[in-house]
Amino acid sequence: MAVNAYLNFNGNCREAVEFYAQVFGTEEPKLMTFGEMPPNPEYPLPEEAKNLIMHTQLDIFGSNVMFSDVFPGMPFVVGSNINLALVTEDIEALQSAFGKLKEGGKVGMELQETFWSKCYGSLSDKFGVVWQFNLGSV
Repeated sequence: MAVNAYLNFNGNCREAVEFYAQVFGTEEPKLMTFGEMPPNPEYPLPEEAKNLIMHTQLDIFGSNVMFSDVFPGMPFVVGSNINLALVTEDIEALQSAFGKLKEGGKVGMELQETFWSKCYGSLSDKFGVVWQFNLGSV
């Protein structure tokens, strides 16, 4: 059994997931749009929803992270209740991801030694997603 993070975006999911795939060096994501759903005459799909991402996912350092756009008209708050923890034994990968994700974002805590980790840091990326970085097991 696994717990997966699911991130919602307000029309820029495609840009976000492609950015994360590049940052973490994953395979190109398979994108499913709302327009690919089987049509339902009782609930016609609005034109503005057709190219929005209904679902996609990435394997980021062995964790499955899922993404989607919110359906038009649904409430959306950037970063609400989303916090992802990246835990790895590879300091170079940790530093690389931190460096790339902080571009256009806001650093909460630069990478540094703490009482629980030789290297820890946190930031909010350019999409408003909060990330924690931890070297070693938690």
